[in-house]
Amino acid sequence: PRPGLVVAISIPLVMAVTFLVMHLAGVGLHKISLGSLIIALGLLVDDAIIVVEMMVRKMEEGYDRMKAVTAAYELTAMPMLTGTLITAVGFLPIGIAKSAVGEYTFAIFAVTAAALIISWFVSVLFVPYLGFLLLKKPAHATPEGAQHEHFDTPFYERFRVVVAWCIDHRKKAIMATIATFVLGIVGMSQVQQQFFPDSSRPEILVDIFLAEGSSFEATEAAAKKIEAKILEQQGVQSVTMWVGSGAPRFFLPLDIIFPRSNAAQAVIVADLPHRDRLNKVLPRILEDAAPEARLRVKLLPNGPPVTYPVEFRVTGDDPIKLRAEANRFIDVMRQSSLVYGVKDNWNENQAVAKIDVDAAKARELGVPPQVIAQTLASHFGGVTIGQYREGDLLAPIVLRLPRAERNQISDLNETMLTTVGGQSIPLGRIANVNVVWEPATIWRENREYAITLQADVIPGVQGPTATAELYKEFKPLMAKLSPGYKVDIGGSVEESSRGQDSINAGVPVMLFITFTLLVIQLRSSSRAFLVVLTAPLGISGVALTLLLFNKPFGFVALLGFIALLGMIMRNSVILIDQIEQGRTAGMPAREAIIHACVTRYRPIILTAAAAVLAMIPLSRSVFWGPMAIAIMGGLMVATALTLLALPAMYAAWFKIDKNTA
Repeated sequence: PRPGLVVAISIPLVMAVTFLVMHLAGVGLHKISLGSLIIALGLLVDDAIIVVEMMVRKMEEGYDRMKAVTAAYELTAMPMLTGTLITAVGFLPIGIAKSAVGEYTFAIFAVTAAALIISWFVSVLFVPYLGFLLLKKPAHATPEGAQHEHFDTPFYERFRVVVAWCIDHRKKAIMATIATFVLGIVGMSQVQQQFFPDSSRPEILVDIFLAEGSSFEATEAAAKKIEAKILEQQGVQSVTMWVGSGAPRFFLPLDIIFPRSNAAQAVIVADLPHRDRLNKVLPRILEDAAPEARLRVKLLPNGPPVTYPVEFRVTGDDPIKLRAEANRFIDVMRQSSLVYGVKDNWNENQAVAKIDVDAAKARELGVPPQVIAQTLASHFGGVTIGQYREGDLLAPIVLRLPRAERNQISDLNETMLTTVGGQSIPLGRIANVNVVWEPATIWRENREYAITLQADVIPGVQGPTATAELYKEFKPLMAKLSPGYKVDIGGSVEESSRGQDSINAGVPVMLFITFTLLVIQLRSSSRAFLVVLTAPLGISGVALTLLLFNKPFGFVALLGFIALLGMIMRNSVILIDQIEQGRTAGMPAREAIIHACVTRYRPIILTAAAAVLAMIPLSRSVFWGPMAIAIMGGLMVATALTLLALPAMYAAWFKIDKNTA
């Protein structure tokens, strides 16, 4: 219990200093930083475990407490520093990502890197002192200097045989490792992709849209009917309704609905046990309450805001032709069983009065174009003639005709215009007024017209999965598109790609720093490259556990996988450093490899187990669960491969056999 007590005492010290650094750096306590602290908790004990294990082993070999503490520092401090920095650098791409995703997840890098570096200082300064005070020399320790190998138990003897077999049959061991890696790649292709999961907060959002051009009064009437229906449901605590716009950004990833007369949004606070049920039944119930409205019921998201999980953007230079092309793709989406609520962002066409002025008649009667424009603007659009002040509120005073005098086409024809001679004539004498249907909203992308096709996914299906399936179905239609027209993928896939690109931009920097640290520690570029080769060995474990628990590979899981690379390389560098110490001490190369694997078995297994156990609280989280499961599976498989495949790779790389010195 005493070695465990030494490690346990170091944890609150590291956490306390980490909280201080977070405060000084301006990193608050929120979902990302709290999850990062739990991740760090599993990693920060590694250094303490390694130091304590080395002290215990040296005392079992007969060293007194002072020499055991000193030897632990001399043998482990620098390899641990390199391993700690490599693990921290594994999170670096997150910290330097220039994107909304990078801003959202920055605390993962800041908190874990700070905790890891602080844990190293505590492990090499405070833990040895604690060990000197608390650890006792075991009764079975041998006299100092006596030749004794305390790894002579039946378990370690069997482990020696397995490692020796891997070295002697290195080709088979390496081929098995490559096969495991390939299986991991294949397995990852079967895992559903995800951007960010929905939030676990109790709120449910209901987006309400009436036909384009609908009045504020009509929208308010529909919103009241919907609100009354919501309040009848069991499990609803409260409903807050915004009419004419969406809710203000009370939650960072909220997708904002901008002000418009035909839009409203309800924020429902539900009891958590009823939230998922309400999310499923409300669409049908509310459609019956207000059939004139287009509704969308959704949960709050995590991560940067994405309007719809499935989006395709059709672009071209002619809005009429583009509309026809987009309709063909919409028909395909509506036939799919993976999505529902298919629409586009141009919405419905809207009736517009088009005024064709006869320029010759206008000149003949003395009506300048600016007079026509100013008169119509003042009568129908309204002009601001002043401001009304009430307390700290300034409201504009707008002058225009009463509603009863501006609702009919005949009102336009009878609008009186003043000529330059001071006479009044109706607009109908110099212009024809016609009603035409035009798109209410027109979007452009890179100066081209762009219609975005949007849809939600059915429960159990991720946005990227549905997007990939629909894109395959679009291929025949895309082949028939007119020149200059194209279809691009948007939605969660596009946002995820932007985030991944920003993360990937930092990976070369991470690899450069990691390789530099390895070369400095191992004093050999070939040994450093060998460590880098072990980094992706955990991919098969990641794929296996994600498939086993039916979890998607989301953006947070990707960050966990990147961090996993650093954890694996940390174990590898400590193992290879131990091999080099054995060879420097005069051991034959093959015996040095076996001896290093045996002596480093316990700390490697203990540190991996600590990291895996620390992930268990996160594994049930909707947000952190996929990442925790990915790290757990990847670390377990990679730890086994580090202890078995790395000796074979080292022996093959340096051409070591039984006769090599």
